[in-house]
Amino acid sequence: PHPNPRVPPVQNGITNGAPPGLTGPSGKPSYSFHVGADNQLQPVSFPHDALSAPGIPRHARQINTLAHGEVVCAVAMSNPTKYVYTGGKGCVKVWDITQPSSKTPISQLDCLQRDNYIRSIKLLPDGRTLVVGGEASTLSIWDLAAPTPRIKAEMPSSAPACYALAISPDSKVCFSCCSDGNIAVWDLHNQTQIRQFQGHTDGASCIDISADGTKLWTGGLDNTVRSWDLREGRQLQQHDFSSQIFCLGYCPTGDWLAVGMENSNVEVLHCSKPDKYQLHLHESCVLSLKFANCGKWFVSTGKDNLLNAWRTPYGASIFVSKETSSVLSCDISNDDKYIVTGSGDKKATVYEVIY
Repeated sequence: PHPNPRVPPVQNGITNGAPPGLTGPSGKPSYSFHVGADNQLQPVSFPHDALSAPGIPRHARQINTLAHGEVVCAVAMSNPTKYVYTGGKGCVKVWDITQPSSKTPISQLDCLQRDNYIRSIKLLPDGRTLVVGGEASTLSIWDLAAPTPRIKAEMPSSAPACYALAISPDSKVCFSCCSDGNIAVWDLHNQTQIRQFQGHTDGASCIDISADGTKLWTGGLDNTVRSWDLREGRQLQQHDFSSQIFCLGYCPTGDWLAVGMENSNVEVLHCSKPDKYQLHLHESCVLSLKFANCGKWFVSTGKDNLLNAWRTPYGASIFVSKETSSVLSCDISNDDKYIVTGSGDKKATVYEVIY
């Protein structure tokens, strides 16, 4: 019989550099399981270079705390890494992290109503435009290239809230995950809605786009992950789970989709084969997830105060950082050298990734 992944982990401290967990076939603790076509959980034996291969971090070091002052539900980093954007209640604050004493934001973007939380902020690749969505029926587009950031446009939505945003690789289109389950598709140049994807039967919570811009992945509170063909505008696949989906990320180098769930699991699915990994290190719901641009690793954050870094796709634990409160959001810089997290402790934390 396979170990039951719901059994609480054995509290035996750290063994073999791996976190405490269930004991696998070799006597090593197991927190990563392979799930084959027969749906049986098999503990994974990691390759010998799982943590030592080129491009895999050794750890992450906290280098800065940004005192936003409200719960930070959304974060974004500029490319090159200079600015961090933190989204909280009613506003986005902009921080210059190249200044070692960045104790105060360099600007504040007042969006939505004052008491409504921002849920997603996305920077266009040129760094000149920011799209903001949250607990309001409008998305706002900000011009960051102006002497002081100013609102360029507001796009009205039929849904009362936006839970997540994604921008197409060519910067022409914005996708918004709506609380009514629809995925709204916006033309950023004309600021008009051009179509919507319908399928989720409850709020759409998270979204990512394949690197070539042809496919969209969305997760929902209806316990499903769906993929969509952007050229034909139709649903391609549907994966059903036993838990609400809170976050997901598509690996930039292809093949794998990582999904963070309300039941504390992270699942890594192969996009075309019935092949997946189930990872058990979070002790509560998984709130955000992001792949490094190299595709070799990804991070997830949770209500358990943890920032976990994992090896793609089998989930060897690279490092774990414990914060002081729930970690609601995260982003990784384009060069994979920095991570920023947003916390229930009303702050954001900037980490340097050490190789």
